[in-house]
Amino acid sequence: MIRKKNKFSRPHKLYDKIRIGQENKLVEMYGLKNKKEIWKSEAKVKYFRSRAKILINASQEEQKNFFEKLNSIGLIVTNIADVLALGKEDILKRRLSTIVWKKGLSKTARHARQLITHRNILVEGRSIDVPSYLVPVDLEKEIVVKQKKKIQPKEIKNE
Repeated sequence: MIRKKNKFSRPHKLYDKIRIGQENKLVEMYGLKNKKEIWKSEAKVKYFRSRAKILINASQEEQKNFFEKLNSIGLIVTNIADVLALGKEDILKRRLSTIVWKKGLSKTARHARQLITHRNILVEGRSIDVPSYLVPVDLEKEIVVKQKKKIQPKEIKNE
């Protein structure tokens, strides 16, 4: 059996009061399930930064493709300095659960998460049940709540 690689790394200092307090605020603000989701967003930002560092010496075309990919996700970047300035909050703002909450389709961030996991949110007509789905900018307007089907009562025949 092949062991899967983690998509995140745990903090080196586990019991850092300042870090724990900041993470608790993020969990509450974005309606996250646990702190592992914060660590995953940090890992994604770290990947983008390392990719940008590699692309410093690359051609303008490769850099442009990378910036277009980040801009399609919703991270507004125009140069490598912008990529290096990204933070975990920038990724957390682009998650499906946060966007559903900000659009007003749910009352709270936790409620948005519940709607998504119960498959009540449609993105471009498809049901997505992953709250951490990074919504592309062009699909942001396509997010709607699934309409419940109204069942018509059968007519009763009088005999």
